[in-house]
Amino acid sequence: MLDGLEGRDGTADGSAGPYAGVARAAELLAVVEEMARDHPDAVALRRPTGDGEHTETTYGELSARCDTYARALAYGGLRPGTRTCLMVPPGAELVALAGALSRIGAVPVLIDPGIAKSAVKACLERVAPEAFIGVPRAHAARLLLGWGRRSVRLPIVVGGQASRLYGVPLERLCGRSAATAAAAAERDVPEDADAEQVPGTGEFAPEADVREDAASPVRDPDPVAMLAFTSGATGLPKAVEYRARHMSAQLRMAGEVWPLEPGEVGMSTLPAFALGGSALGYSMVVPEMDFLHPATMDAALLVRDIRRFGVVGLFASPVPLDRLSRYCAEHGVVLDSLRAVVCGGASLDPRTAERLRPFLPVDAMVTSVYGATEVMPVSALESRELLGDVRRLTEAGHGTCVGWPLRESTVRVIVDTPGPLPEWYDGLEVPPGTVGEITVAGPSTTERYEGLPDRTALAKIREGGRTVHRMGDLGRFDQHGRLWLCGRAVQRVRTADGDLYPEQVEPVAHTVPGVRRSALVGVAPEDAGDAAGAPVAYVPVLCVEAEGRPDREERRRLAADVLARFDEFPHTRAVRHVLFHPGLPVDVRHNSKIDRPRLARWAARGLRGGRFR
Repeated sequence: MLDGLEGRDGTADGSAGPYAGVARAAELLAVVEEMARDHPDAVALRRPTGDGEHTETTYGELSARCDTYARALAYGGLRPGTRTCLMVPPGAELVALAGALSRIGAVPVLIDPGIAKSAVKACLERVAPEAFIGVPRAHAARLLLGWGRRSVRLPIVVGGQASRLYGVPLERLCGRSAATAAAAAERDVPEDADAEQVPGTGEFAPEADVREDAASPVRDPDPVAMLAFTSGATGLPKAVEYRARHMSAQLRMAGEVWPLEPGEVGMSTLPAFALGGSALGYSMVVPEMDFLHPATMDAALLVRDIRRFGVVGLFASPVPLDRLSRYCAEHGVVLDSLRAVVCGGASLDPRTAERLRPFLPVDAMVTSVYGATEVMPVSALESRELLGDVRRLTEAGHGTCVGWPLRESTVRVIVDTPGPLPEWYDGLEVPPGTVGEITVAGPSTTERYEGLPDRTALAKIREGGRTVHRMGDLGRFDQHGRLWLCGRAVQRVRTADGDLYPEQVEPVAHTVPGVRRSALVGVAPEDAGDAAGAPVAYVPVLCVEAEGRPDREERRRLAADVLARFDEFPHTRAVRHVLFHPGLPVDVRHNSKIDRPRLARWAARGLRGGRFR
């Protein structure tokens, strides 16, 4: 499947050492170009128009659009290394613009639509993009909220009723660059030479500030190819520096867990995979949904398009998959075409897998993938194993199994250490069965956060010539070599009887009928500040989001059932408080990760107000 990418970084298997045969950004478009050359009429992307229909873009059209946009953006002043914020919805425009920036050598700055608007300003101040390419709504927010106010000098508007207030319309740049090329051809002057004489349109000033420095012959052999932000689930989102070799490795490894053939139909509820799927040669369908609020997805529309286009592969976060599984179970809908379903962004709930599997072909693969913005994918677990002995152990409080490390990932569990670890040393790794911090090294492992040396020092370990990333997750290996997750290090609850880990408590509660989801948090006692310097023993509280809308008496019975289940295991007996929440606060990106600091504050008010059942 990946013959178009395999070995493109200078080795037979694509697994070169650090900086050996560095992949160039243009190579990320290799499959797109091959598809455009060999199958120009193959559909690259289908995007909903809002009336139940979809527009189609072929690989031939996509490649041509990349060319057009690359010339237009270069004409407008973008140069190698120009940091460019890209805020365009998933679809052909986004893929073509990302491809154009890659061809120029500019650096896309990807702001996930799920990042809180209040955080975007701080994020852009940190990375200081010179260019901002976005739809009118994104530019309106930029001007209103001051995004990139001190750094953005090249605002470019995509689609809509482009206003001069926002910047220069992309369509205008395309027309002017084409006219310049035509005039150069008439004079028999090479287009590149003309572009060197006329580096910009005059729309932006000062042009000299964004021109490539031709006087400097020195080039970074491994430049930053993209900046992508973490979700911000544990603080302000951090900008992760991707080199082309990281992105190439991610595509290669993604193809292992999402094994479609070029030309087969894929769909993703995660915007980034509209890009990744196209780069792998898939025919991608953009679902009709609000990417800002995946929990509001209409499963009926997802089913409609899976059937209409014969979707073979679905990549989704847990919440859309949960909604899809419930819809199929309620309506008896069979999805005959789906052969490869991948859950990313958070672990796949066994209950979701159990609901979904009967409505898929017998040989379909439903895979849960573990990873992070800084390194992905890391490990994978197929649902048949998830629903076997793994489920029994998970529901007995052993943790959440995230599966088997991928072939190119070196995954190790190390001593739980709160501070920086500059260098790897013998004895850092703990034996199987011992809980410690999960680390990953491999070709997709990024090496730095932009402008955050302290955070980089906390998250990275040097091991000879490579970087080891500290996931910030606590976990362990079992005797078979499977990786188990216990929870984020910062989210453990330190009690008087020892540490409690969310992933070893919540799955036990999820075995109780009526519990939709739950979250373990710690509440500090009111006199916690009395003994200065003494460790605080937190009160563990389980916050429950119930199925349906149970009344007070039903909540009492449900809480009693949860506590009775907790009594069955030594480590969960310490949890004696259950509080019902109408809808647990979650991250905006996936609607799956619990906002535990916010929930802990809410639980503290509930504990002190005597609202526990």
